[in-house]
Amino acid sequence: MSNQSDRTVADKQSRKEYKQSKKNSPTKRVESNAQTTEKQSRKQQKQEKEIEIRNNKKPRLRIFPIWLRIIIVLILAAAALVLGLMIGYGILGDGVPTDVLKKETWQHIIDIVTKVE
Repeated sequence: MSNQSDRTVADKQSRKEYKQSKKNSPTKRVESNAQTTEKQSRKQQKQEKEIEIRNNKKPRLRIFPIWLRIIIVLILAAAALVLGLMIGYGILGDGVPTDVLKKETWQHIIDIVTKVE
């Protein structure tokens, strides 16, 4: 029994020494340097691949130019506003829907809001 306990104590000491020697060994530093260069090369390869993709990418051909899209959106917004006014004035307000487009109707609404007689 004592023989086995002597071995475990000797093994533990040798393990400690082994760990310390491993920490101080220059091979670990070389391995870490190799890993960093490998990582750098991977990063460089990835960057080069992205540059190739950008260079080989076909330019996007737009059917409608951006300025035309903006004009279309503005026209659609104005049409939605007029349609909403006609529905609100004609159906909800029990008036004639086309009267909302007359200047006299808006002048009457402004007079009511500002309380001018």
